[in-house]
Amino acid sequence: MLKKTGIGLLLIALLLVGAYYWFLNSGIQLPTETDAIVQEVLQSKELPELITGETGFAKNDDVKIWYEKRVPIDSIKGTLLLVMGHSSSAMVWGDQFMQAFIDAGYQVIRYDNRGLGESDWIDDWDKANPYTLEDMAKDGIAVLDAVGVEKAHVLGASMGGMIVQRMALSHKERVASLISVMSSGYMNDPEIPILDRSQMMDFGRLTLRYLMPPSEEGAMKFMVGIQQLFQGNGPYTHPIKSSVQRTLYEMRNRKGMNPNVGDQHTAAISASGSRLEELGQIKMPTLIIHGKSDPLVRFEHCEKYAPLIPHAEKLYIDGMGHDMPAIYMDQYHAAILKHLEGA
Repeated sequence: MLKKTGIGLLLIALLLVGAYYWFLNSGIQLPTETDAIVQEVLQSKELPELITGETGFAKNDDVKIWYEKRVPIDSIKGTLLLVMGHSSSAMVWGDQFMQAFIDAGYQVIRYDNRGLGESDWIDDWDKANPYTLEDMAKDGIAVLDAVGVEKAHVLGASMGGMIVQRMALSHKERVASLISVMSSGYMNDPEIPILDRSQMMDFGRLTLRYLMPPSEEGAMKFMVGIQQLFQGNGPYTHPIKSSVQRTLYEMRNRKGMNPNVGDQHTAAISASGSRLEELGQIKMPTLIIHGKSDPLVRFEHCEKYAPLIPHAEKLYIDGMGHDMPAIYMDQYHAAILKHLEGA
């Protein structure tokens, strides 16, 4: 009897191990060239320098916020403040995106949200009393104070869009115009799902495959997988090399990847609730950009909140997901520059 019980337990264990490896290796797969590109970047002697402007720190109460300022050669028409989203540092705002605005005469400032990059990581965070989008909006206002800018055009992507909406509502005297990209007025809206079951499973697979245990190579591959997971259905792919270089730059030249920031940013969004009933108070010029095949912040969010902002201009892009790929960059630049000039 004991022998039969032992064999049964062994079979169960083997089945569980088999199921685990099936789960781990099914679903989303990285492009075949990923391994070779990751090894090439790991073995290269130097990484491209991603920070070329004037840098400094702002302070919101006891929280230090890192920023970078890039100034046009000639006179400055205005200031564009860039606010990135959930778990993503300022480095995601790439040179290709920023340079068009600098060339057009705008001073461009990007900064790391709290918990990311060179900004303070919140070690004494209390899940029962988290910081909110209002706190994060004040971080951006502190950056404007630090660089001596009274009023700026504010552009936020994803959670950054939620933060700049909060800026426009709570600090309207500091906001010249609002640009909200692939964002929402209420991310936890029960009428709009976030990720479907297969996407949730793919996210879990990527986490298990590449972040446990943590390593440089794993972090690089994880970011390639995340780009694929949130890609739209348009005719494009993301450049792997620049993505893994940026990830390695964060690991080696900055403070690395904060394992706690995801929970903190999710809690900030949840604790802040809905802005849907407030958005009608926004009176400054507004531009809303969203991809119609966004798998994370679904297009239904945009359809719901965009009409609530009076006279908001809209750019809806077929095929674009939760990203800003090069194939659509001309549309981005044209719409935003037209908006800035009009504002």
